[in-house]
Amino acid sequence: MNAAKIVYTPVGVALGALSGMIAGALFKQTWKRIGHEEDTPSARDEDRTWKEVLLAAALQGAIFAVVKAAMDRSGATATRRMTGTWPG
Repeated sequence: MNAAKIVYTPVGVALGALSGMIAGALFKQTWKRIGHEEDTPSARDEDRTWKEVLLAAALQGAIFAVVKAAMDRSGATATRRMTGTWPG
C-alpha cells in the first residue's frame, strides 16, 4: 500500500460520513422547495403517488451521488497535494 492510500483511508472515511450528512440536508431542503412540504415521501406511504415516490428517490440518489463524488474528488486532490501521489 503506498503512502497516498494510507493517508487517504481515514480521510475517505471521514469524507464519506460528512458527505452523507451534507447530501441528506441538501435533499431535505431541495424537497421542501420542490414538494412544498416538510416530509419527504416514503415508498410505503399509502397517501403518496408513484410519481412523488419515484421522483423523490431519483432526486435523492442524484444528490447523494454528486455530493459523494465532489467530496471524494476533493479528498483525493488534497491527498495528492500532501503526498505528491494520487491515491488511486
